[in-house]
Amino acid sequence: MPVFHGQDRASLRRSYVLAWRKRLGGVPMEPLEHQLAEVIEQHPEYHPVIEGSAEVLELDYSPEGGQSNPFLHMGLHLAIREQVATNRPAGIARIHAELCDLLGDAHAAEHRMIECLGEALWRSQRAGLAPDEGAYLESLRRLVRRDR
Repeated sequence: MPVFHGQDRASLRRSYVLAWRKRLGGVPMEPLEHQLAEVIEQHPEYHPVIEGSAEVLELDYSPEGGQSNPFLHMGLHLAIREQVATNRPAGIARIHAELCDLLGDAHAAEHRMIECLGEALWRSQRAGLAPDEGAYLESLRRLVRRDR
């Protein structure tokens, strides 16, 4: 059975909840479920949400209301990991390695990179265009320069 049962928000969120339940229960998991559970494990501040009632699957998280969307945040971690694993856009794996060396922590490096990815996606959505890989990579390079 695939981890992502559908493309709607509730189904995607349910995938996180189910992966976490399997991790806690010691139940065998698919590779993507392992990835989801690993990201959840690294974010104990989100455990109450993931372990909460079914209503979390329907909540709207509003930045205007000062609410951070835990599912979006964890999804961005997964996106960064996929980008690094495939080195797409070209050069991102090296940037990640440099940030990991500078910060001494891969998770901290991902958090820095998420800021850049989030901005790139926001700009893309606002402009109605595909993300600008060049601008995204340059923002990541600035992180490395800043942290040296």
